Amino acid sequence: MLTRDDLHPYQVRAVQYIKDHRQCGLFLGMGLGKTASTLTAIVDLMYQDFELRSVLVIAPLRVARDTWTNEVESWAHLRGLTVSVAVGTAVERKRALEAKADIYTINRDNVTWLCNNFPWTYDMCVIDELSSFKSPDSKRFKALRGKLPSSTRVVGLTGTPAPNSLMDLWSQIYLLDKGERLGKNLTRYRMRWFRPGKGKGYVVYEWIALPYALEQITEAISDITMSMTRDDSKDLPPVHYIDLPVSLPDSVMEDYKRYKREMILELPEGTLTADSAGVLANKLRQYANGAVYVDGDYYREIHTAKIDALLELVEFADGPVLVAYEYKHDKNRILAALRGTKGVAVLDSAESMRAWTAGNLRVGIGHPASIGHGLNLQSGGHTIIWYSLTWSLELYQQYNARLHRQGQTEQVQIYHLIAKGTIDERILQVLGGKESTQSAVLEAVREELSL
Repeated sequence: MLTRDDLHPYQVRAVQYIKDHRQCGLFLGMGLGKTASTLTAIVDLMYQDFELRSVLVIAPLRVARDTWTNEVESWAHLRGLTVSVAVGTAVERKRALEAKADIYTINRDNVTWLCNNFPWTYDMCVIDELSSFKSPDSKRFKALRGKLPSSTRVVGLTGTPAPNSLMDLWSQIYLLDKGERLGKNLTRYRMRWFRPGKGKGYVVYEWIALPYALEQITEAISDITMSMTRDDSKDLPPVHYIDLPVSLPDSVMEDYKRYKREMILELPEGTLTADSAGVLANKLRQYANGAVYVDGDYYREIHTAKIDALLELVEFADGPVLVAYEYKHDKNRILAALRGTKGVAVLDSAESMRAWTAGNLRVGIGHPASIGHGLNLQSGGHTIIWYSLTWSLELYQQYNARLHRQGQTEQVQIYHLIAKGTIDERILQVLGGKESTQSAVLEAVREELSL
């Protein structure tokens, strides 16, 4: 079992930072142990300084359900903390919130329900994955901003505070300081550090940061944020990225190019159409993966080139592999192809997560949006295979960080299965160039499709 002495020096600094700042953001890179650092600060504030009686943690579902409890059980100095997990049905959540505990965890989708139905009795609120509150128009943001002033301490945790643009920062910082640093409302923030971009009439679709915006915004929030990237930590093992080109059959490529050009393709099961560049790009991604939805949930298999490449990697991998997929038919076809392989599971439950971390699985299959945040999976393996890449740089980085994080002892291998001559190559280029904003992605689609 880990002890307080196992905390890395930067984690010790993070613990002290939380204790010294009643409102703060820990912008620590993925895999740098934000949860353990925060729990250590909580146990000190609660049982040494006697400042806290009750702490609320808001997190993505699986993080709220599994990660915080698992972390308490993994560290000797945290074992005295009690955690009540408020997920599940309304009855189950109510029971958990009414139970006696030091820490209450709830998934972010139930924040509005909590705020509307229960008194706010939490001395400290921890928002795990603070970037989930980047939209000031969301119900969860509006509900939470009215409650947080009642907590004496607020901590925001994230590795990606501005995953798409600096515009995402305002609402996150507002939850920490009530608008003291970046302005009391979004309009003031925009007027000070942005200029209008694309729009129609009085409606602006895009706000472009002014040249000095990053430096000034960073300076404005520097007194309540601690920032550290993964490059600042010397405790992580190396990571190796491998692009594996996959050749599709000539007939498949001919159909792919015709569909890309004409936006219509006749299949035995029906006509495949696309009425916009976005729809076409989505269909071409499916095509590259080997199957395409024709009507509703019905899909037609086009080729097995990627499946064959995946099976080879699984066969020769020197340990368990974590496979990232995009579409439901990807998952179905991967499971079917691995039917004869022992130890294969979709990582969509607490039981399957435990099986992976215990090293009992040969292949774990997960969607980036489901296991992309906060989960500690590094003990289960050190190889990731991207069967289908995502446009989202944030999800891509978060998924990789499930294995490339503190506690990983092996070099991490990250494979990209890239269908040659397809949109896969453009997605990889976008991720490699860190073009993470929505406008960059849309421009990439237009360039790829020549529309």
